[in-house]
Amino acid sequence: MQLKIRTATLADIPAMVAIVNAAFSIETFLDGTRTDEEQMATMMEEGEFLVGEDASGRIVASVYIEQQEDDRAYLGMLAVDPRRQGSGLGRLLTRAAEERCLQKGCRYLDIVVLSLRPELLPVYRKLGFVETGTEEFRPSRPLREGMECHGIIMSKEL
Repeated sequence: MQLKIRTATLADIPAMVAIVNAAFSIETFLDGTRTDEEQMATMMEEGEFLVGEDASGRIVASVYIEQQEDDRAYLGMLAVDPRRQGSGLGRLLTRAAEERCLQKGCRYLDIVVLSLRPELLPVYRKLGFVETGTEEFRPSRPLREGMECHGIIMSKEL
């Protein structure tokens, strides 16, 4: 699979919002969409998004990375166009994010998986992440009434 990976720009936000919201539409335990243009623009001020473009130049995947304190980085909002899921694009984008974090001097990469998405744990384990703890869920959109959720922290040495 040919994939051109580059740093996202503000002009990429509409395409990235569409990909992220489509990829995260499975999260029916939350109200509303996963993200919007304003949230992504704010996130770009703190970290950066990498995007994957197919041979035609269309964005088909994105991931957020943010350097944390010390030698750690955070990876989040990994999204692949649902029509392209299962083709290895997520793995390619994750590897690119790891390389970018290494270039910035990071030695560890952390992610947070929602407890209501247990099917993601084996996916991230295959990528070398291990569970290291839990945290309170701080949703960007409301949790549906009656649902309980927490974050499962997973980490990987780069």
